[in-house]
Amino acid sequence: MNKEEKQQLKHPMDDILRMDRIPHIWCPGCGLGSDVAAFVDGLKKAEINFDKVAVVSGIGCTGRVAGYIKLDSYHTTHGRAIPFATGIKLANRDLTVVVFSGDGDIFAIGGNHLIHAARRNLDINVICVNNFIYGMTGGQNAPTTPLGAYSSTAPFGNYEVPFNLVGITAAAGAKYVARWTTVQARRLSDSIATAARKKGFCFIEIVSPCATVFARKNKGGTGLDLMKEFQKRTVINHEADPTKIPLEMEGDIVCGEFINQEAPTFWENVQSGIKDKVEKNADWEKEQSEKNKRLYNKTINYQGSRDIA
Repeated sequence: MNKEEKQQLKHPMDDILRMDRIPHIWCPGCGLGSDVAAFVDGLKKAEINFDKVAVVSGIGCTGRVAGYIKLDSYHTTHGRAIPFATGIKLANRDLTVVVFSGDGDIFAIGGNHLIHAARRNLDINVICVNNFIYGMTGGQNAPTTPLGAYSSTAPFGNYEVPFNLVGITAAAGAKYVARWTTVQARRLSDSIATAARKKGFCFIEIVSPCATVFARKNKGGTGLDLMKEFQKRTVINHEADPTKIPLEMEGDIVCGEFINQEAPTFWENVQSGIKDKVEKNADWEKEQSEKNKRLYNKTINYQGSRDIA
């Protein structure tokens, strides 16, 4: 086999995947393979230097993404991906820092970190894969499990109102908010490219099939069946209010780029605040110096008058 024939056999993502860790642990029909492909494609579209990218994941099926991508990556503790990413970005602001993790990791134990990162407008991207359930640890209820859906901890159906992920991040102050399903792979990769080029806190929700746990417990069929269901139910509406488009077992899955705004980042606000304080302090020190000089001269003149007397 010559070199050209070998090149043709090479997988197009060989240069970005850690092939020594393949085969991966994800189930047949899982959407994570497509999600990772869209992610890599999005970084390429954004023309991001891969040597300047850091990927941070937490725990769970999606948390394994960091371990399979040949980039500077961190597989962190449960719910702590965003604090890790915050430290990385503040230590090296030249990096494009991406948190790539699941709904249970980011919105359950990591929920407070997410809303405060959005509030501060930290310059990081958060990609959250939403499969509606804790897939790796036994199929328990997740913060996103729809009303009426079955799980191992809701054998009679879920009665807890789920989070609307795009609604929460929009309300918390995110400057870029989008939602796509795994079916809209090209739109998803374009969205990832947009977020990679943008300053500020960017959030992308990926509605992704879990064929093994969620589908089995809710008679959803195979991963392909779920993808067909997503395609049938998806409505693209960029003008939709993200706080009013929750995901349910039935009905529309509203997708789109809902928010794309510009605002000073956390670091820019810090620098601006420091600059103002330094300038004010410099003026204060100058005023104090002039005041001290006047007092000193007044004291010398007074002492001189006593000596003369």
